[in-house]
Amino acid sequence: MAKITLSNLRHSYLPAPAGPSDYALKEIDLDWQDGGAYALLGPSGCGKSTLLNIISGLLTPSEGRILFDGQDVTDLPPAQRNIAQVFQFPVIYDTMTVRENLEFPLRNRRVESAKIAQRVAEIATMLEVEDMLDTRAAHLSPDNKQKISMGRGLVRDDVNVVMFDEPLTVIDPHLKWKLRSKLKELHQRVKATMIYVTHDQTEALTFADQVVVMQDGEIVQIGTPVELFDRPQHTFVGHFIGSPGMNILPATVTDGRVTFEGQPVAVEGAVKGEGGRTELGVRPEFVSLSETGLPARVSKVSDVGRHAVIEAMVGDTPVKAVIGHAEVEQGAQVHLAFRPDQTRLYRDGWITTEAMQ
Repeated sequence: MAKITLSNLRHSYLPAPAGPSDYALKEIDLDWQDGGAYALLGPSGCGKSTLLNIISGLLTPSEGRILFDGQDVTDLPPAQRNIAQVFQFPVIYDTMTVRENLEFPLRNRRVESAKIAQRVAEIATMLEVEDMLDTRAAHLSPDNKQKISMGRGLVRDDVNVVMFDEPLTVIDPHLKWKLRSKLKELHQRVKATMIYVTHDQTEALTFADQVVVMQDGEIVQIGTPVELFDRPQHTFVGHFIGSPGMNILPATVTDGRVTFEGQPVAVEGAVKGEGGRTELGVRPEFVSLSETGLPARVSKVSDVGRHAVIEAMVGDTPVKAVIGHAEVEQGAQVHLAFRPDQTRLYRDGWITTEAMQ
């Protein structure tokens, strides 16, 4: 396994990029420690697959270097990087049995037969496919095919990193949670460095110890799932992570006082700086109904099982709140309160208030 370092990395698909907008990746500096579980999370087109292909050697970056355990591998082909990759669509041989599919990467490297048998048995046990070893892969269900594809990536014990590129996209929703749980369990057992690329926040947050959130070719925040939820450093992170996402509300700052729709709002910490586009960020979980506060009219009530989500109009701006069941009906006049220590001020997208101690 390896520590992976990305240094001053930039990439453009154009032969002569003229400015930042011409780059699919806009200067990435990143360290992934040996044995960690990481996720690249962001919407389609944000650059995460480009970054994965650069790490694997399928793309050479326009600028910057890639290091594995301090060794520069930027110019090495994929075969010399010792990487295992699991793709969106299962890469297995339908005419082979499950056993033969798991053996194949090891036989290709002329590993001795006894070691092959040992590794295949270990991986089959981890994946819970022991009873399928002599079944032809063509007869497997899609989720089991993807299990075998994962197994082919994990069967080698000499890889620097195992990379997963949207591996659950083609899996039925009711089976995704099983494979997510299995993948997390596999990481805890094999302790391999794993990088998981996805646009699905649930997949990223349940798998990774640390998540890299990307937007428009840039990293906007790196953190644990708890850090990303509790304290988004950018409005994109707040909006993208969470269901529903963070309320991002237009705000005005005058002499250190913050107002929203003409009403004063208390925020965490001191307000610093001036100018730029200012916005409030508060998660629906920290918006409550109150006797006093921001006057609002409920425009929508959605019962989502454990709780209800309401949307209320404060002036011309919609605000979402997570509340208990049957507390309010559509059309009701209410007051909303924002929890001050969870209400953050953002300037031009970036957080500007400091956390209360």
